[in-house]
Amino acid sequence: MAKKFRDLRAGMSRERLERIEKRVQETLAEMPLHELRAARQLTQETLAETLHMSQANVSRIERRTDMYISTLRKYVEAMGGRLEITAHFDDGMVRIRQFADLAADEPGAADDPPALSA
Repeated sequence: MAKKFRDLRAGMSRERLERIEKRVQETLAEMPLHELRAARQLTQETLAETLHMSQANVSRIERRTDMYISTLRKYVEAMGGRLEITAHFDDGMVRIRQFADLAADEPGAADDPPALSA
């Protein structure tokens, strides 16, 4: 006979429950794009409308292992997020800011005044 989840949890040690919670948080912190979209309760169709593309294109983006950073940024922003690129090293981590201004560099973005040359 199947046990209820709350009964299973009641029989677990505090340490085990803490390990489970830590693993849950780690799993939520790292996921493929399609799982992130689903966790945000969005369909491919809804995201496609926001991105002004077809559902098939959203599906292709979710299956890619290599894409432009601008494509990934648009996808994340369409879900209401903000993309940050971080490099992790043994002695710490560094946020890469080079890609933060991609939106301003894309066609159709507001034109910035030209830089003055020396």
